[in-house]
Amino acid sequence: MLEEKAGDHNGKQEGMESFSDLFEASVGAVGIETGEIVSGTVVSVDTATVTVDVGYKSEGMIPVGEFRSPQGETSVAEGDSIEVLVVSTGSAGGGLVLSFRRAKEAIIWKNIEEAFNSETPIEGTVIGKVKGGLSVDLGVTAFLPGSHIEIRPPRGLDRYVGETQEYAILKFNRARGNVVVSRKVLLEKERNVQMDKTLAVLDEGVVLEGVVKNVTDYGAFVDVGGLDGLLHVTDMSYGRITSPSERVKPGDVIKVVVLKFDAEARRVSLGMKQLQEDPWDTITDRLFPGSRLRGKVVSIVDYGAFVEVEEGIEGLVHVSEMSWTTRVTHPSKVVSVSDEVEVVVLGIDQSNRRVSLGMKQATSNPWEQLPIDYPVGTQLSGTVTSVTDFGFFVNVADGIDGLVHVSDMHWTKRVSHPSEVVDKGSSVEVMVLSIDVPNERLSLGLKQVSEDPWNNMDHRYPVGCTVQGKVTNVTDFGAFVEIEEGVEGMVHVSELSTERVEDPREFIKVGEVVSAQVLGLDRKEKKISLSLKSAVQEGAGQKQEAASGVDMGSTGSAFNLGAMLSEQLQRDEPADEASAEPGEKEAAVEEVTAEAAAVEEVAEEVTAEAAAVEEVAEEVTAEAAAVEEVAEEVTAEAAAVEEVDIASESSEEKLIDSAGDRSGEELQTTTEENDAGDEEN
Repeated sequence: MLEEKAGDHNGKQEGMESFSDLFEASVGAVGIETGEIVSGTVVSVDTATVTVDVGYKSEGMIPVGEFRSPQGETSVAEGDSIEVLVVSTGSAGGGLVLSFRRAKEAIIWKNIEEAFNSETPIEGTVIGKVKGGLSVDLGVTAFLPGSHIEIRPPRGLDRYVGETQEYAILKFNRARGNVVVSRKVLLEKERNVQMDKTLAVLDEGVVLEGVVKNVTDYGAFVDVGGLDGLLHVTDMSYGRITSPSERVKPGDVIKVVVLKFDAEARRVSLGMKQLQEDPWDTITDRLFPGSRLRGKVVSIVDYGAFVEVEEGIEGLVHVSEMSWTTRVTHPSKVVSVSDEVEVVVLGIDQSNRRVSLGMKQATSNPWEQLPIDYPVGTQLSGTVTSVTDFGFFVNVADGIDGLVHVSDMHWTKRVSHPSEVVDKGSSVEVMVLSIDVPNERLSLGLKQVSEDPWNNMDHRYPVGCTVQGKVTNVTDFGAFVEIEEGVEGMVHVSELSTERVEDPREFIKVGEVVSAQVLGLDRKEKKISLSLKSAVQEGAGQKQEAASGVDMGSTGSAFNLGAMLSEQLQRDEPADEASAEPGEKEAAVEEVTAEAAAVEEVAEEVTAEAAAVEEVAEEVTAEAAAVEEVAEEVTAEAAAVEEVDIASESSEEKLIDSAGDRSGEELQTTTEENDAGDEEN
């Protein structure tokens, strides 16, 4: 019995040992260890868990949440083959625990490590902006610094969110979960490869296709195959461009031509407009002086406005060509940017790329109508618009002002300033003097509406008449005498007195009233010549004539007063002597006696003037004698020169010339003195 029981026990123990061996063998065959990543098949999916068969003695369970996307969708189905991480084998009595998320992270970290070691790119998606750069989803969150987004740091980062691209791993730390990636490293590698290819064919004039990388205020940078070239705003179009963004934007694929290339600095200047026909080359085929066009104002400056008449062709409308009549102080008073205006081509300078335009030429010219409406000589009424130092302007038509010069304000009166004659805003009668249509000038006269007093001046002041006037000015050469308002005559220094006058200011004073004789009158030049000494001589002659009418004795020293009295009494005696009263006769005698006394005074004045004439004659005689003495000296010197024996003929000529010059000077001096003496005489 005991032996049988022992045998049964031993048999059972051997059976249990063989089953244990089989189990251990099966486990060893699968080879599952904690932390290992294994492949499995999804057996079932319910609301809480996902069951996965990895070939282990039991199936593993994974929470369904590890398979849900951020949008809440479950991304696994029954029969799917997935990789999972063994969290626990269940040897401690629990079931097999697996993790899909941790397996995925482990695979990602492994890929990151391999990419870092082999310097190969890894794909990722930008999920958002962070301080200093962007967040990139590689399966784990990585940091992309702003300086490594592009070769040149971009200005805006929002446009990168959502982009999926390849990145290089700069560094990583799995323990901390940090990964730093770069897009710039890959771009530089790619650019270097492309640059080598581009440099092999790059040269001035080569046409390339490029991608706009960045747009600035002054142009755009274009990638032409690993090399960024500058497309300046002035090389984008023949027309005016306010901003480069009007023509290109980042990402645009455009054709450009190489304008300049610096191989050492690797700088490239590009152009777009050079691929098009230059409109200036054929401008004379389309435009010519007189062409009437419509254009758009593109720019305004102080001296005018630029108008674009066609793409690439701009012309200048100078401020003086904007209006026929209105004086434009600034072009902005007439036009604004973007205004459409009608213009006329005035001139084309093809070599300097300049077109002169006019706005006023597109309208009728009122100056051409002016000579028809107001011919020269027309009298009209107008309003004074402005007063200047040299005259005043009168409005005669809409926008047309004429100038009345200060010299055309008064016939005789000297006008110091136009404000003495008119005020701004006053109404005046004027006459049209001249019209200059090409230069748009109108000359008017104020004095011309009245008669010129100089027209009959020679009748009012005939030559030889004596006038009275006031001295208005004294100069070195004479004095000016006003004989009526605004009319002045000039008394030359030689006509001030019969005697020599060295300084007119000592002889005559301003404000003094004098009598003068009219020597000459020029109506055209409006000049009158006067003489004081002629007036004095004329008065003396009249007195002498009065004195010579008195009967003088044989001795010439006394008057026959008795004869005068007798003649006067006989002339005044009444026809009827009987009716004459004794008192009346006595009165007549007294009157005659007074007249005789007056005649004696006149005779004395005439005698004194005769004595003065004799003194002048004596002075002339003395001067004539001095002239004779000088002539004798000159003759003696000339004789001495002839007697001198000069060896050199040239020296003789010089001495003769010297003596001749001296003689000429002395003779000229003598002649001048003689003339002066004759003039005084």
